[in-house]
Amino acid sequence: MVVRPVVRQYKEAYAREAARHVRAGGHAVVWEKGGRVRLVIPVPKSDDPMDLHYWSLLDLGKSRWKKMPSGPYRGLAIAMIPRDCHDIVRRRAERDAVWPEAQRTISFDCLACGACCRDNYVELDPDDIARFRKAGRADLLRRPYTRKKDGKLVLRLLKSKRCRHLEDDNRCTIYELRPSACSVFPVGSECCLHSREMEFEMYDGDPPG
Repeated sequence: MVVRPVVRQYKEAYAREAARHVRAGGHAVVWEKGGRVRLVIPVPKSDDPMDLHYWSLLDLGKSRWKKMPSGPYRGLAIAMIPRDCHDIVRRRAERDAVWPEAQRTISFDCLACGACCRDNYVELDPDDIARFRKAGRADLLRRPYTRKKDGKLVLRLLKSKRCRHLEDDNRCTIYELRPSACSVFPVGSECCLHSREMEFEMYDGDPPG
């Protein structure tokens, strides 16, 4: 079971309502004058790699935010959204419009999904490389399992875009050794929800039944 933030969108004039939603645990997309869009979220926990607020930024290609010292968003985190991501945050709010509260409890069976193991990009970090070698699996660092991209070592996908280590039953053949990027990938994050939508057209915003 995971409690995830529900995304709402507001006009700039409704900043206080947006802040109230965020303080209750949700996320707010605020449309401002001049075509600017601001994402308002609870302050991410920098020491928690599973923090869903932080992952909402990562899914937009961002990792930085500003904690507001004053005003209606005092104590909350904000990040300006790039113009090429406006449709993404709009879609989040449209998806969540059916949920009345600021948060929602979800439960996904990863073995019935495996969407995040398809058409993905997994970069191996130094700890991953050391762990593979220590386990006697240095072969996982070479073809056909990996490839070089921009000087980085990344997992190689099959022609079908599935991860080479993903079995037909959605189990990982190297689960105990899996890369850090895989082990910290949070269920219910925006990245998770996006993968489910793109791969299987499964929408968390759909009402039950």
